[in-house]
Amino acid sequence: MSERMSGDDNLIAVRDLHVVATADGRPLVDGVSFDVARGEAVGIVGESGSGKSLTLRAIMGLMPEGVRIADPAAVAAPSARPRLAMIFQDPVASLDPLCGVVAQVAEVMRCHEQGDSGHADSAPIGRLARRFSPSIRRESRRRAADLLISLGLPESLREHDRYPGQLSGGQCQRVGIAIALAVRPDVLLCDEPTTALDVTVQRQILDLLARLRGELGLTMLFVTHNLGVAAHLCDRLIVMHDGHVVETGPTARILADPQDDYTKRLIDAILPIPADPSAKPTGAAEEETGSTAGKGKEPR
Repeated sequence: MSERMSGDDNLIAVRDLHVVATADGRPLVDGVSFDVARGEAVGIVGESGSGKSLTLRAIMGLMPEGVRIADPAAVAAPSARPRLAMIFQDPVASLDPLCGVVAQVAEVMRCHEQGDSGHADSAPIGRLARRFSPSIRRESRRRAADLLISLGLPESLREHDRYPGQLSGGQCQRVGIAIALAVRPDVLLCDEPTTALDVTVQRQILDLLARLRGELGLTMLFVTHNLGVAAHLCDRLIVMHDGHVVETGPTARILADPQDDYTKRLIDAILPIPADPSAKPTGAAEEETGSTAGKGKEPR
């Protein structure tokens, strides 16, 4: 059980969550309970197969094929349901390869704003007319470019959109963060968002997430197999093993005085997060390392 259970400021409340394999009913997440309070950054840590990503997807309502939640009521909805957004593990695979990144962020902005508009002309034809209005499309593209540039993407995006294949992995992950922020979330769910990145780029993305949390007051639930990554960002940790929560508490306490043998093994396996050798301010790096296209010049 979490050390934080119940409370009016909780944005996420998970109670006795069971996720099972559809084919044979085998338990994959077995009786997990915890809360996440407004403004917290909570890390769910554990090795592959521990159930941490399935727990995150159960909260988001994006269950993979072949698994199901035994009781959907296990993920409680507060009276004012928070808006959730998710950053995925593979930054390239999560984007449409045939659509420019500015266009992708702009489309999310338009869909989100029309969903919240509450206009009387909310019939499908009225919504489509607004969505494809030239002036609305131009404005959403301008704001999408502004958001991407604020997250460290090149200024040239204002004039020349780029496809995901023309960006590095770190740049694609910044696009994924922009898409998540475009819905103005209350809670940001992060499913190992740095695992597929070069170690120095990992540090840049973690610093960016920490900055956004401070500037926007985001609540964050961060899944990772690396306790060192979680310790860099999270106030509190939930340690999972074989579908169960084995330990939970403030990050500093768990790192200094772990109680469970499994937690001790995770701490022994911590990989250090290297400092950024470029010494650029957070969000300023172009992250060209690993890029397969557009390196050293602007794509035309």
